[in-house]
Amino acid sequence: MGLRMIQQALRCSARVFCRSAISERGRAQSTSHYPITTPKSLFTPAAVPRLSATSALAFQSLRRYHSTIARASVSTAMDQITYIGQEDAAKIDEVLMGPLGFSVDQLMELAGLSVACSVYAEYPPSSHKRVLVIAGPGNNGGDGLVAARHLYHFGYAVEVTYPKRTDKPLYHGLVKQLESLKIAFLPPEDITEGRPLRERYDVVIDAVFGFSFHGSPRPPFDTIVQRLLPKSSPPSIASVDNPSGWHVEDGPQNLDEAIEPEMLISLTAPKRGARFFKGPFHYLGGRFVPPAIKDKYHLQLPPYPGTSQCVKIVSGSGSGSGGKSDPSQIRLNYDLAEKGGGLWEEHVDADPMKQFDKWFQEAVDAKVLEEPNQMAIASADAQGVPSVRMVLLKGYDERGFMFYSNYSSRKAQELANGHAALCMYWEPLQRQVRVEGTVEQLPGEESDAYYHSRPRGSQIGAHVSPQSSVLPNGRGELEARNEELKQKFSDESKEIPRPKNWGGYLIRPRAIEFWHGRPSRLHDRISFRKENGEWKRERLAP
Repeated sequence: MGLRMIQQALRCSARVFCRSAISERGRAQSTSHYPITTPKSLFTPAAVPRLSATSALAFQSLRRYHSTIARASVSTAMDQITYIGQEDAAKIDEVLMGPLGFSVDQLMELAGLSVACSVYAEYPPSSHKRVLVIAGPGNNGGDGLVAARHLYHFGYAVEVTYPKRTDKPLYHGLVKQLESLKIAFLPPEDITEGRPLRERYDVVIDAVFGFSFHGSPRPPFDTIVQRLLPKSSPPSIASVDNPSGWHVEDGPQNLDEAIEPEMLISLTAPKRGARFFKGPFHYLGGRFVPPAIKDKYHLQLPPYPGTSQCVKIVSGSGSGSGGKSDPSQIRLNYDLAEKGGGLWEEHVDADPMKQFDKWFQEAVDAKVLEEPNQMAIASADAQGVPSVRMVLLKGYDERGFMFYSNYSSRKAQELANGHAALCMYWEPLQRQVRVEGTVEQLPGEESDAYYHSRPRGSQIGAHVSPQSSVLPNGRGELEARNEELKQKFSDESKEIPRPKNWGGYLIRPRAIEFWHGRPSRLHDRISFRKENGEWKRERLAP
């Protein structure tokens, strides 16, 4: 337990809060035109989950490869960080709880919150709702109890097994807090003798033994650890500070009897045994470690961007990469289709627009992105030279897909050839939609209606920006123009007219393809192509 927990906790909790706030704001400001379902429910805070059984099952098996926290922080290679031994870890904690004035309960609370936020980042409740916390008898177990409480408040269904309870007021209070939330405490027999853990839980928090553990696990933890071994096919395991049963400095002593966590949350500084960790998610917190401790123990800890409290640790390639991530080694295990039944012709609507609506609704409800309506629009100039950019889908109906832009931009000049393509990718669902079709401007009344639904500042912005044009005097002229028009349109009782060079586009689809990831890159591809006014459906090879 240590300082780094504090930083991780504060940073992670801020990220969770910000994600929620941004998500609600985004849904509140967006609209949909599609009449097949209930468009008013899209992007509204009142929207309720309406996931298909297939998608709901798939979400339970999701392995989210990219972390919310990792996107907000830097990734630091292992060879740029100091890994400490057991003796130094203990001494650092003594200093924290001595001269630096931290109390055990304070550090434990921050550590547990840190663990909960890290779990939320990689295993959100939309995909990994069922969590088991296995708490040991020491401070590591206390961290797990605190994490259980926070995970409950984050929306998880939490259960706890705490076989060897510590008879101290601090731990009595932690247990009482969980009991007040109706969180079940399971006897160890439920874990060691019940149904396979994978059938009951999506994530197991391993908070059994910390860095001070010696020897071999004793009953009942020996049999509990057996249920976490790879041969038992456990669910995803997140270990707190040191995987239970590992030597804190030498890692796993017997590879056949060692758990293999998918996540490791190092506290204060990574322990030497963490060098043997091979999972995809290794986090470090500890931004409050004072210079005196860094100097005394020669700690080389990663820099933290902005106000971030966590940093993701990645393995160096060992081949001159200089600690940089190797893109060729970044892979996702496409297993959702296997868990959820895949993409089969008999389950795909004969109308591709209805099928798109179904997938889009599920992407919105699952909160897979802050803006699940983002899409890449591809166009080409008169010489056939392509370009692509991200825009936001602002509506769709039986005619096609709608977005808005400046009619004088480079994009508009290329769209004047009458053809465009778009692509939407929802990585957490392992789904992609591609559309090819003709493009045309929306009727003026539709553009007017959408323009006046935008925030007033955005309406002014459409007048300010000569999109894609060179600004000889830099951003200053843009800011000056914005201030000028804000004064011109300062009377909010008067409507701001829509610029004539700004409005909507409609892509009328001629081809729509639905893609779903599959293991071994044998992905599902169901293609629709319009022929003589009718949609023809085909399966394509991956």
